[in-house]
Amino acid sequence: MNLKNSFFVLTIFISLLFGNCKSVTVKHDKKIKESKAEVLAIIDKVNNRWQDTHPELGNSFWHVAAYHTGNIEAYKVTKNRKYVDYSNAWAEKNQWMGAKSNNKSEWKYNYGETDKYVLFGDWQICFQTYIDLYNFTGKKDDYKIARAREVMEYQMSTAANDYWWWVDGLYMVMPVMTKLYHVTGNEMYLEKLHTYLSYANSIMYDEESKLYFRDAKYVYPKHKSANGKKDFWARGDGWIFAGYAKIIQDLPKNAKHRQEYINRFRDMAKALAAVQQKEGYWTRSILDPEHAPGPETSGTAFFTYGYLWGINNGVLDKKTYLPVVEKSWNYLINFALQENGTVGYVQPIGEKAIPGQVVDKNSTADFGVGAFLLAASEMYRFVK
Repeated sequence: MNLKNSFFVLTIFISLLFGNCKSVTVKHDKKIKESKAEVLAIIDKVNNRWQDTHPELGNSFWHVAAYHTGNIEAYKVTKNRKYVDYSNAWAEKNQWMGAKSNNKSEWKYNYGETDKYVLFGDWQICFQTYIDLYNFTGKKDDYKIARAREVMEYQMSTAANDYWWWVDGLYMVMPVMTKLYHVTGNEMYLEKLHTYLSYANSIMYDEESKLYFRDAKYVYPKHKSANGKKDFWARGDGWIFAGYAKIIQDLPKNAKHRQEYINRFRDMAKALAAVQQKEGYWTRSILDPEHAPGPETSGTAFFTYGYLWGINNGVLDKKTYLPVVEKSWNYLINFALQENGTVGYVQPIGEKAIPGQVVDKNSTADFGVGAFLLAASEMYRFVK
């Protein structure tokens, strides 16, 4: 245990069967002590580590693109040109596109990793960053958003409303639509957002728990956690909680459905606060900590971002939710964050909490780093 973590009491029991972290007890400070400069230093430590060890840039699929949503926020608060240059190089490498098929008759929106899946949200999240880069340069380089507009305007022209059939997709695409609304002034983006979200709510949202199932396969009681409970996946609910924060901030104050989204965001905030672990994180199966016990960073970081954005913008009550953030922030910077800048305890790519899956200090991923950067950037705005 290093000096940085000397105030932690860390107890880890290793499961002989699974090799998984079964319990972690963290003694934490209850107040946020970091200054603006210290938060910026944390952002730089994490982002420089990621970019320096990943010079290859990657494709425009969801997990890489999710990192860039965090990188863009890091740029906004640090003004570090290295960060925006990294995203710009990535966008250019991918030709400012997601999936690249130009034959609309073959475009699909079920799961797929090839170029035919143009309408699948995992290939559309990249548009968020392309639009941000377009805005940074004075809205004069139309080629940066040409594909985003082509794809989304075609999608809106169809009669289908079931494009968002998994909860991750809500983070992937909802902000694309609010951002394109700002660029174009086309109200159809906001109306179709509401239509698609209403469908998603009808198949995934649990009115009793105020949380989202990952998709229709996981709805209770058809699917249950290891202990017979509703199985809400932390990263999945993190995607939508952060997604609500992103679209609420983009919507005009008088937008037709804005209050509806605020109410849903507040309901989720209350529900999530009640099941936060005392160490500050949320377990992978939110309501059943023993299903896949131990810390997980990606969901916790998305939740932290959402809470901080809500507090910073008067949407969530500071007195009620600052204690939640104090615990989750402490977990993120004093447990998940390693000395070398690696963000650990990120559950690997998947769609559910998996009993026995090893998630440890060496478990990291691009999307987890992106979530951490979102939270840290919003923390900078808080301490500022």
